[in-house]
Amino acid sequence: MSDFAWRPKRTVAECHAILCAPGSLHELETRLIDGRVQRVYKNQWPSVRFFWLWASNLYPDRTYIVFEQQQYTYKEVFDRSLKAVAIFNDTYGVQKGDRVAICSRNYPEYLVAFWACHLIGAVAVLANAWLPTTALLHCLTNTQCKVIMLDTERADRLEPVIKKLTTDAKANGVVVLESHEGKGHWKGMQLWATVFKNYKGDQSKVLQNDPKLVPEDNALIFFTSGTTGLPKAVLSTQRQFLTNTLNTLVARGRAVLRRGEDLAKPSLEDPQQGYLISVPFFHVTQTTSLTMTATFAGAKIVLLRKWNPKEAARLIREHKLSSAGGVPSMSSDLIESELAGYTLDGLSFGGAPAADILTVRARAAFPNVTLSQGYGLTETNSIATSFAGDDYIARPSSCGLPSPVNDVLIVKDGKVVPRGELGEIWIRGCNVMQEYWRDPAATAKVVTKDGWLLSGDIGFQDEEGFVYIRDRIKDLIIRGGENIDCVSVENALFTEGVMEVAAVAVPDKRLGELVAAVVALKPEYRDKITEESLIALARTRLPNFAVPVMIVFKAELEHNPSGKILKAGLRKLAGREWEKRGRRATVAKL
Repeated sequence: MSDFAWRPKRTVAECHAILCAPGSLHELETRLIDGRVQRVYKNQWPSVRFFWLWASNLYPDRTYIVFEQQQYTYKEVFDRSLKAVAIFNDTYGVQKGDRVAICSRNYPEYLVAFWACHLIGAVAVLANAWLPTTALLHCLTNTQCKVIMLDTERADRLEPVIKKLTTDAKANGVVVLESHEGKGHWKGMQLWATVFKNYKGDQSKVLQNDPKLVPEDNALIFFTSGTTGLPKAVLSTQRQFLTNTLNTLVARGRAVLRRGEDLAKPSLEDPQQGYLISVPFFHVTQTTSLTMTATFAGAKIVLLRKWNPKEAARLIREHKLSSAGGVPSMSSDLIESELAGYTLDGLSFGGAPAADILTVRARAAFPNVTLSQGYGLTETNSIATSFAGDDYIARPSSCGLPSPVNDVLIVKDGKVVPRGELGEIWIRGCNVMQEYWRDPAATAKVVTKDGWLLSGDIGFQDEEGFVYIRDRIKDLIIRGGENIDCVSVENALFTEGVMEVAAVAVPDKRLGELVAAVVALKPEYRDKITEESLIALARTRLPNFAVPVMIVFKAELEHNPSGKILKAGLRKLAGREWEKRGRRATVAKL
């Protein structure tokens, strides 16, 4: 909890009743889906195709995508998506239910291809472009895609195995996006720009031939991070994917109501919003939450080639963008950049736990900003809990309340535990994935027969229902029988000058594991903050058994493409350093 105290004007229940009132966007109804009774949004779009037709028709002349020298309106992207899906169908034989893989960095043409898939009812397969070759081949071949779309970097890497890829994936074609950025020719691949330019078919037939999609038809595939094995393909239906668009809107709506204000009705006369998109499209936080929310609002989307805080700040100012965010490390970079003082309307955190101190720093840098935080998994299509505004400031270590269509349980040893007690977070709702593609055994391990998803995260709920994440089960540190969550340790080590912290375990013969931490400092503090000072700080904030026995400083902490700190390498680093120090006798003093 923070020192910030406030008294909301409405209870959570009162806000829920207003948000989900009859006739509202979030109105609820109960449906039987695959044998399970579920709460769903009554007024949700029936398909992603319907959503894209609606949005592109509502905002045709607004700027939609900006990337370096490229700029497109909603209508221009829509027209390109019509032509792209006609090419998919006529040239590569793509039909409803077929898969189309997109494996690329963020480009405008990525979104063109994404929307094209949904116009015909194809399943968009958003492969993690940063995966090593073996894992990438697994993703592309396992999903059996009719078309595989690559950027030039992926084309370079996969060219030596293109024949095997095409054969094993049973693909009718492999095309290269933005080919002018590479060598311009790849064996066994076509250039998308050339294919697109040369197509002379009838693209109007796409609108004439309705694929008759229903909410329970398959929509898209994301992939798990694959940190403990090969990535798993997460298949979701139209309803499961689209549910998150409405879930994303809940936090800010609830924040307005909690302040005692009424919800404003959006108007086409309102100034256009602008979003900085800095997370890869292949990550569920990006496409399912940020991109869909921006498109829903008719916002301008500005893309970054790769994350660069200075360039991000420049683009926000140049395009007068109103919202930014992503994983906490990106938000932290913006807070520390020359953007501080800019009138930012919204700053969101997601994809990884945000340190408590980040809210303090964000409010200092952007005094009028509305902060929001969400929690979910690839398997829940992003958000399952969220909050914003004063609720977030008052509870910076929480990740919010369950969305109107989600239920949360805290389970330990097969039993639901009382409020305030730690256990595994279980989530149920109409946004939980359909399955792991072609892997029923793996699906059965994480989804119960009655639809509860076992998150693998340790946490608790307070008396009001706010959810708190304490750790991944696999990252929990067990010292002499005491369970120590990494988040508490990491929060205790944050002080002025600390950029990032990762708590990890080091081995101990007597106690099993001990707490260590790897810390990245701001450059100007690297000669000012010592190991001893951080351990002393931790002693004032943590019980003795949770105080780190060692601090290792590192210039930067490595992240995966979704922005999460990669702890496997840090555990090895800390383990080597602990051995090097001879496993100091510090333990005896704790």
